[in-house]
Parts: sequence; structure tokens; C-alpha cells
Amino acid sequence: MVQRTLYKEMTEENSTNSHLSVAMTTEETDNTHTTGENSMTSSSVGDVTFYMQCAVIFIGVVGIAGNALILYALVASKQHKKHALIVNQNALDLFSSFFLVITYCVQLSGIHLRLTGAFGYWLCIILLSENLVWWGTNGSMINLAIITIDRYLKVVHAVWSRKYLRPWVIHTGMAFAWFVGIVYNIIFVYYTTAVIQGRCLSYAIFPSDMANMVAIIWYILFFYVIILVIFIFCYGRILVAIRRQASVMASHTSAAGSSTGTGTGSSTGTGQTQSQQIQSNVIKTMIIVSAFYAISWLPYNVYVMLASSLLFPTLIYNAGIFYATTFLAFFYTSANPFIYATKFDPVRKILRKMISCKKTPVQPTSN
Repeated sequence: MVQRTLYKEMTEENSTNSHLSVAMTTEETDNTHTTGENSMTSSSVGDVTFYMQCAVIFIGVVGIAGNALILYALVASKQHKKHALIVNQNALDLFSSFFLVITYCVQLSGIHLRLTGAFGYWLCIILLSENLVWWGTNGSMINLAIITIDRYLKVVHAVWSRKYLRPWVIHTGMAFAWFVGIVYNIIFVYYTTAVIQGRCLSYAIFPSDMANMVAIIWYILFFYVIILVIFIFCYGRILVAIRRQASVMASHTSAAGSSTGTGTGSSTGTGQTQSQQIQSNVIKTMIIVSAFYAISWLPYNVYVMLASSLLFPTLIYNAGIFYATTFLAFFYTSANPFIYATKFDPVRKILRKMISCKKTPVQPTSN
């Protein structure tokens, strides 16, 4: 998958060295100007790649700070137990953002160009292949689908969810997201990554191009298309159910108000309305997060599909365009906290207290 073209070039390098040496000795004078132009082009491409890698590191730093802040706000507002799946979502995003920064800093250091021995092999498998990054990223995708299903059951099948959706079920779903993200990437990286001529080639070792394509299609279907289908189905049914419940509650509230006046029925209706507003707020937040996920990950998946197909064999994964799509994909991870901060009331209240530097002045009292 990743760096497949580079792997082919390295395996064919020994067979082409003799031809290159002959061509260089016979046409060295004629090609001096062309070589200079090629070196300038290569230098400009390298500069673009370097700046895009720095941009990815920057977006990772923003993701670390934002997700850590939201986790603190959830705990400080005592909402971490009520919204355990959202806490798990931010924890996964924090994990992937942290190792995104570490991995790209190591790659920029150039250590991946001179790997030797067992240390070099395991450094390639664990860190340079972005294995740890995708533990959290793929787990975050699974957890987002679990949150969607959880909201769907609580709204559309409220009676069933109160009976069967126990805390241990939620905790099992949280563990399942971590388990899938870790196990899938460990197996995939182990069988498709190797150190060749001192360089780490991740997702590059496949029996054939067809096997590479099958692996790519499976990944995109499982971690993107199926999750989008879950979003569309669940949130579509949720919106229909909310509208139906709102019309029913409006009729009940008006009937209760006419029969009981402004007594107990009014306070009960107010409590139910507040509960529905909180639930509706959470659902709106998750719809925005899901839509943002679909948009930000689309360029990356399209590029991976094109680069791994036989139609575009010249696309390689160390080009600036790959890092641009990676930047957009992880922009989702770093922007999620700001969505929670602006749309999720408990988090917003805590953040307001943190950034508020002014105190209410004490008015003097007369004797």
C-alpha cells in the first residue's frame, strides 16, 4: 500500500545501475543542463514535502492541546461518567495526535534512512510505520460509530435501551474500539512492512498488485463507507423520532397546562423539556462531528485508492499531495475539541470559567 512505487524502484535499482553508468559516461556533457533543472525541481518538491510534514506536526500539537482540554472540562463538569463514549473519543484522538507528532518528528530527523539490526526493524514496525498513530485513529472511527448507534438506541428504542444498555455494555464498546484499532494495525503492519536497504517501507510488501488493491478497498469500506452508512441511517431515524416526540410532547404539555393550571404539570413539563434539550444538543453535536469526519477523510481515502491502483502508478506516498491529504484528515482530529467546546453545554461552561479573567465587582452597601 504505502510506498509501493518506491519499493519497486529500489528492487530494480541493482539491475539498472550498469545501464545508467554507461549512459552517464557517453552523454555526460549533453545532460549537464538537464541534470541541473532536475535537481532544482527535486529540491522544490522536497521543500514542499518538508513544509507539509511540518504542517502535519502542527495540527498534531493542536490536537493534543484541544483534546486534553476537553477531557479536563468533561471531568471538571462531572460529565465524564454520563458521556463515557465521548470521553473515549477524545482519549483516542489525544492518543493519535500525540504519536502523530512523535512519528513525524522522528521522520524529519532522518533516522528512517539508516535503519540497521533488530532495533531498526522494530523502530520501523512500531513507530516509523505510523502504527501507533493508526491505533488511535482507527479506534476513533469505530468509537464514533458506536456513539452513533448508542444515540440511535436511546432515542428510537428508548424502552429497549433502558432495559439492556447497561454501563458494562458501554464499557465493552469502548474497549472494542481500542481492540479493533490495535489488532487490525498490528497484523496489517507486521505482514506488509519491512526494512530494505536501511529504509523503512511500510504497507509496501504485498504478494501482488491485486492483493494491494483488495486491502485498500477493504480498509476504505470498513473504516469509511460502512461508518458513513451508519451515520446516515441512525441520525436520519433520530431526527424523525425527535420531531415525532416534540409534537407529542407539545400536545401533552398543552393538555396538562389547561387541566392543572400552573401547578405540578408545568414543572414536570419544564423538566422534560430541559432533558430533551440536553439530549438534542448532544445529538446535534455528534451530527456535526460525523459530517466533519465524512468531509475531512474523503480526500485521503480517494488519494490512497488512486495511488494504490494500476491506473496511477506514478503517485507515491512521500509526495507533498499525500501530506496535504493527511493534514486534512487529522485536521478533523484537532478540530473536534472546538466543536465540543462550542456545542456541548457542560464543556462550554467549564471553558468559560477557565478563560474568564474578570470578577464581578462588589457593590458597596449603605449603612
